[in-house]
Amino acid sequence: MILWPGFCPTHARILPEHITQLRQEYPEAKVVVHPECKPGVIALADEVLSTSGMIKFAQREDVQQVIVGSEMGIIYRLKKENPGKTFIPVSEQAVCPNMKLITLEKVLWSLEEMAPEVKVPEKVRLKAKKAVDRMLAVGRSA
Repeated sequence: MILWPGFCPTHARILPEHITQLRQEYPEAKVVVHPECKPGVIALADEVLSTSGMIKFAQREDVQQVIVGSEMGIIYRLKKENPGKTFIPVSEQAVCPNMKLITLEKVLWSLEEMAPEVKVPEKVRLKAKKAVDRMLAVGRSA
């Protein structure tokens, strides 16, 4: 087995001390973090959830304040879908530059042109599908 110590640079910006400080400032808040966060961050969370899991979690009646350990873009959606609730980003530095490259115009163009086409070897596709299936399973269990 060949292990690669990969990581998400956006989630790596979320640190345990951020959560510790925010828990002191918002003692009633629940802490939810994305599974791509570092183990020290995950250990401090109330819930470890996929993006869709965080969205479902925020809709719960008993949830009023949430400290969110994920890419900053989710905060806008959480606030929009849950008016009157408070969502606190763990780090203002958790911004994914790659996600910010996606625009509605680019999505429309891609769907109209069915391009760009991405081709990968079957072995790579199967490994990637396995990872996606695991992420979806986490989301369903939330």
